Amino acid sequence: MKFGIRIPPPQMGPIADPDFVVRYAQLVESLGFESLWTIDHAVMHATYDSRYPYKTTGRTPLPPDSNMPDPLILMALLAGATERIRLGTSMLILPQRHPIILAKELATLDQYSKGRITLGVGVGWVKEEVLDLKQNFGDRGRRTNEWIEVMKALWDEGVSAYQGDYFQFEGVISNPKPVQEGGVPLMIGGHSEAAAKRAGRYGDEFYPHWSTRGPDKEALETLWPFVTETAAACGRDSDAVKLTLTSTSDAKTSRETAEFCRELGADRVVVLPPKGTLEGSLPDELARFREEVLVPLGGE
Repeated sequence: MKFGIRIPPPQMGPIADPDFVVRYAQLVESLGFESLWTIDHAVMHATYDSRYPYKTTGRTPLPPDSNMPDPLILMALLAGATERIRLGTSMLILPQRHPIILAKELATLDQYSKGRITLGVGVGWVKEEVLDLKQNFGDRGRRTNEWIEVMKALWDEGVSAYQGDYFQFEGVISNPKPVQEGGVPLMIGGHSEAAAKRAGRYGDEFYPHWSTRGPDKEALETLWPFVTETAAACGRDSDAVKLTLTSTSDAKTSRETAEFCRELGADRVVVLPPKGTLEGSLPDELARFREEVLVPLGGE
């Protein structure tokens, strides 16, 4: 089983500081983490009516004045500062981006990182953010599906054509292509039936995330058949989609959760970083996690 880790949330570290994020990325790479994951919001709101789906309070833990770098630019910085670790978005709010431009950005990132990019996508939960961008909140799921199809069409070799509800083109060539065969791998995020079906149709990975407490076995047992049945209906191998789940970075709690994730069939566990600073306890906490969890459970 592989272990990824998130970039610290803004309230835990100066993630807009290039020196900080480079040192953090190099640290977790040296400790044997397989992947490093960024987050995405175009804007934050001081007040909002939308309900955050991962807390019982319905409120996001991110302060509204958080420094939150663009994830793709952050990944470009980290690609140049690391050698092995995979870099991904968790999650990029896909329908907020232009898919033709995004396809080129991701292909370029994949080239410059030598094939180390994974695109994790979600539909987004903040209605206010979507409306700020003059977009329709209600059709964001349909747009997400079409945006994936557009990017996949552009990543194919040769001349591309596509006819959809939102985009139509023919005789188009988008270069460079991704290094990775089949294009940049897609990790589909969400905990709904629609997200599970999207993973079965398009995804290389499915990342259902319920809370920071870890996976929900009953909910996963309900969702996973939608992944495999949709994959089979689309002519894909029903085992083609890998499962990613979340754990904490506390060594004792995380080992128990990681073992539970492995029992549920997880291919990867994404760890939430411990509290601390690079000058303080953070390196020691992560080293302890490596020795007590990552190495024993096959992360390296």
